[in-house]
Amino acid sequence: MLEQRYRWKNKHLRMHVSVLEGKTSPTLLLKNALYLNQTFRKWMRANIWIYEDRIVYVGDNMPSYMKDCEIIDCTNEILVPGYIEPHAHPFQLYNPLSLAAYASQFGTTTLINDNMGLISHLKKREAFSLLRDLRAIPSTMYWWSRFDSQTELLNEEEVFSHSNVKAWLEHDAVLQGGELTGWPKLLDGDDMMLHWIQEAKRMRKQIEGHFPGASENTLAKMMLLGADSDHEAMTGEEVYSRLMQGYMVSLRYSSIRPDLPQLLDDMKRLGIEAYDQLMFNTDGSSSTFYEQGITDQMIRIAIEKGVPVIDAYNMATVNIAKYYNIGHLHGSIATGRIANINFLSSMEDPTPVSVLAKGKWVKRDGVKAKDIYGELDWDEYGFKRMELDWQLSLDDLQFSMPFGIKMENSVITKPYSISIDASADQLPKESDECYFMLVDRYGQWRINTLLKGFATNLSALASSYSTTGDIILIGKNRNDIVNAFNRMKELGGGIVMMEDAQVVCEVPLDLSGVMSSLPIEELIEQEKTLLTELRERGYKFSDPIYSLAFFSATHLPYIRITQQGMYDVMNKSVLFPSIMR
Repeated sequence: MLEQRYRWKNKHLRMHVSVLEGKTSPTLLLKNALYLNQTFRKWMRANIWIYEDRIVYVGDNMPSYMKDCEIIDCTNEILVPGYIEPHAHPFQLYNPLSLAAYASQFGTTTLINDNMGLISHLKKREAFSLLRDLRAIPSTMYWWSRFDSQTELLNEEEVFSHSNVKAWLEHDAVLQGGELTGWPKLLDGDDMMLHWIQEAKRMRKQIEGHFPGASENTLAKMMLLGADSDHEAMTGEEVYSRLMQGYMVSLRYSSIRPDLPQLLDDMKRLGIEAYDQLMFNTDGSSSTFYEQGITDQMIRIAIEKGVPVIDAYNMATVNIAKYYNIGHLHGSIATGRIANINFLSSMEDPTPVSVLAKGKWVKRDGVKAKDIYGELDWDEYGFKRMELDWQLSLDDLQFSMPFGIKMENSVITKPYSISIDASADQLPKESDECYFMLVDRYGQWRINTLLKGFATNLSALASSYSTTGDIILIGKNRNDIVNAFNRMKELGGGIVMMEDAQVVCEVPLDLSGVMSSLPIEELIEQEKTLLTELRERGYKFSDPIYSLAFFSATHLPYIRITQQGMYDVMNKSVLFPSIMR
């Protein structure tokens, strides 16, 4: 229990002090380093002593005892703290381990993660075992505690029971409650959610909002009910209104909302020049969006937009650490902090040449350290190969609903009246309508309708990746839809595109059908192929992974396909219930 509750035991702390006393040698000395000192808001020179995973001294002195100490002359290096991602969704086909390993190469050494993929798919014991074992990797991981599923589950009260949410909130690795995608329920009088917010505040943990388009009045109400920050500002005016109401504002640059450049332009126009209440986030982008970087990309954009260089780095480091009350461990290069340090070639280039994470080299002179993140036996935590013991038949593909779902962009969907004949085995190629099904992963129920605007010439796509973990089927040819489902079943989960009974492309998701065990570098190539093939067949939006994820997400307007049935978000009602098979 002590190993879980405290970062360092008493014996470790005594050892750290003995390094200063000259009785124990540092394990690493960064000599004559030019580093970012956020206290003085200056670039300063110092010697940095590190013992294993902790910085034990920063200053002019040199150790008197240096047996077996690695000494690095940093005269020509520039050092900044490891970057922090405060809003990670580590289940966007990639997994928490692969995301951490990949992010570290771009200098992001601490991630604060959404727990949705764990609370939805695992039992507490399995999930908490995973959190415990992830403590051993070089990156540092913290978590959120969700209060709702952001969809309409059949067993919502079981998954988000009071005991389950309370256990998550009490976990030492959990820093915040939220994000509050279910905030309309809160305003409508959901006292259980308000109780959980109160519990989080009692534990000195933050509450993350999710307030797209919220009025000043709504922002004020949510602040009164306990919200501390929000990442949904899409204009400079929305940044301003959140700052005025006392929020910590998280500026976003993601695959479906690459807002940061415009936000910074707007802020400049509005005269916003104070940055202490601002931080960066990438909001769980698809892996292809991360190809050119993660937090480092945001720092670079900020510098290019005229944000003072030190403020640009602070928004990715110390601002976040202070907000989450972990400044004694993260966010700065100072005595007592975890040894997460990025080595830069210049102040204006935030992509590191070398990276220390918990005092270990995860990247050295541009070269990735081999096998330093190791592997996990995902079976132990309940993420096993997806096994389906039921068959999909053409009889399941009956489409008689009077209205369907129309895509407005990657994630916003509206209802529309169906006017074409949906009884044939093949829909006309000149239309942009496809058959659309959500099927229970256990084969118990299904929902059938048409989807307009997703693609014009897609024969079939099957995906076990979705908000709920159920199966999405889309396409114009009913036979190929069955073929795609069968191939996905053979893979043990994944995304499969079929045409004329042949596989066009596939993304295997061997971890419960929702995640890949592959490194992100390999996943990027699979995603690129999927996007290319979809675009050739008429997909015109930016992010098909988020399209698949959000078909069931009831925190977005206007109509969704959920476990309970076709759902009207604005009126909070089921229009057509799911059908038992």
